Amino acid sequence: MEKRELLYEGKAKKLFATDDPGLVIQYFKDDATAFDGTKKATIASKGVINNACSEIFFRLLEGHGVRTHFVERLDEREMLCRRLDIVPVEMIVRNVMAGSLARRLGRPEGDRLAAPIVEYCYKSDALHDPLINRWHVTVLGFATGAEIDTMTAMALRVNEILTPFLAARKLLLVDMKLEFGRFQGDILLGDEICPDTCRFWDADTGRKLDKDRFRHDLGDVAEAYHEVHRRLTSPA
Repeated sequence: MEKRELLYEGKAKKLFATDDPGLVIQYFKDDATAFDGTKKATIASKGVINNACSEIFFRLLEGHGVRTHFVERLDEREMLCRRLDIVPVEMIVRNVMAGSLARRLGRPEGDRLAAPIVEYCYKSDALHDPLINRWHVTVLGFATGAEIDTMTAMALRVNEILTPFLAARKLLLVDMKLEFGRFQGDILLGDEICPDTCRFWDADTGRKLDKDRFRHDLGDVAEAYHEVHRRLTSPA
């Protein structure tokens, strides 16, 4: 597999073309940003951990019939993926009151939700990823009604699979951000699944083991990422 030109560089990853037009190489960076890029830092080995965690989750999901862009992990920082036409809608699946949901509704963090909540955000850094609804998605042409139904069902299925897997490792899946894309007429799960894109709390103590440690200056950020990976690779 020949690595070719840089196609895209985001806050946490780079995408490179390959000699196969249907495949890309996803490179995981150590850069960390928060609050729409106004807070920046480097977290040692973050890219290595996120790549490894994403591989674990993608393999788990594929084993349960959820199609993803994952092909194989090439090395510590690079993953070979199917090249998706990304749908510009982020799917937020929430199991526990936290983050922006808690702020919007004036509720304390930590309240368990009676059922998962799925929220849609328009994927736009310039507009700060605003919250949107199904009408925005379909009327503005971000996705068809059938596609948004598929993405929502897939997001809930991902949550259904990951929640008990993580619980067996004493991790509470508070919420997660998922992205999807089109590939040869199908909708596939893309991006990454890791402490950058999910809130993981210790199931016993409630200690945050994710990017919130960086966002809110809680310290021990790299250690928290390593702890998540350690639990994922330990027997349940």
